[in-house]
Amino acid sequence: MVELAAAARYGRTFVRIGRFEPTSQVCSACGVKDGPKPLHVREWTCGACGTVLDRDINAPVNIAKAAGLAVSACGAQVRPGLVPAPRGEAGTHPKPQASTAR
Repeated sequence: MVELAAAARYGRTFVRIGRFEPTSQVCSACGVKDGPKPLHVREWTCGACGTVLDRDINAPVNIAKAAGLAVSACGAQVRPGLVPAPRGEAGTHPKPQASTAR
């Protein structure tokens, strides 16, 4: 798989989440699956804990949790650190040479 090779090259982990994982239907606060909703419903309230969830934010939070990537922002590094460029990509490009072809 190309994704695995690219992730390994850059020191990252590639995690595949199932296509039919109900990430927008599960409460990211308590984990209860609330069930399918029509696509026009963009915000919903969890029946178990009362948390108001935005569907477009809830799904990626659940994906991160499923992948084991979720971290608390309290004192944790939220952005990944800098990744050095591979040696062949680092530095400046050489100055173009004048063409001697006639």
